[in-house]
Amino acid sequence: MGLYDAARLFGFEVESSDNLRFIPLAVRFNLDRFGLRITLDQWQQLPYEDRALLARFPIEEEAGLEKNFDLALEEMMKTHANAAPEPIERDPDPVWMHADAVPETVIRQSSLSGVSAPSLDRWGKLDRFQRYALAKLSRNTDKVNHDFLPAMKEFGLAE
Repeated sequence: MGLYDAARLFGFEVESSDNLRFIPLAVRFNLDRFGLRITLDQWQQLPYEDRALLARFPIEEEAGLEKNFDLALEEMMKTHANAAPEPIERDPDPVWMHADAVPETVIRQSSLSGVSAPSLDRWGKLDRFQRYALAKLSRNTDKVNHDFLPAMKEFGLAE
């Protein structure tokens, strides 16, 4: 699989990403997958075209262009932000990879958002990128994430 035709955004991200001003989940997914970190400021230093290109990289495991994401990001960062992506430790067993257990953070964020947590059956039917999105959006269990409820609605888990 090659690059997507357009930036890979969930419906709820279109408004909240503010024309790619914020880092979309597809880019966050690839950053996590490659064990890289960039700041929001660094992201915003990249030209819009570069941000859109990074959001077009595939999220599938078998993608032939996978390795090019980190190389493209590194070159863009060097050129436009005079920096390099920070290497971080990759999670060898992220919670979103497990279709057989709803993460505690997702349960907590559901409660904070005033909706029922996904049932195990419905959680298991989500694709791994949807599970990643909900897990990522529920990391902070102290306050409501403004994108969590719209994501739950988009994925058919809340009304």
